[in-house]
Amino acid sequence: MDVFASTFHPAAEAAAALPGAGRHLSIFRNCVDPDDPAVLVARCVRPGSPLSGDWFLLLTQRRLVVTQETRPLHRLRLHLNANLRLLSNVTWRLDLSKPGIELAVTAMDGVRERFRMRLNDSATAWRVEELLREGFLPKPLTV
Repeated sequence: MDVFASTFHPAAEAAAALPGAGRHLSIFRNCVDPDDPAVLVARCVRPGSPLSGDWFLLLTQRRLVVTQETRPLHRLRLHLNANLRLLSNVTWRLDLSKPGIELAVTAMDGVRERFRMRLNDSATAWRVEELLREGFLPKPLTV
């Protein structure tokens, strides 16, 4: 079993994205290298487009991948597949009143993307916030 496959389900369980995330696994697998571990898999919505279907976000150590499942026909499609280094102006906001995090990134084509991850409780929200910090903030240099 490759590294991605062995880390996908634990990452999805941590953000309560199972069982729906499993349907998107084939798209995720095509976008991610087998040696790139899954850090976070979360169900999300697009603010401003609440009826646009189910969205799933995958964060690995090197990539951000977002898929959509359309409402009426349940078709799966790739929405965003980007190397983390090519994303700019990455911000997120923690909301503990309705546990979740809103993530916003500017993709390499200049389009601003926003996703709201719905989480079960505030402890999960804090854990996801920590994963985002580890994935997007620069690592301190060690000598």
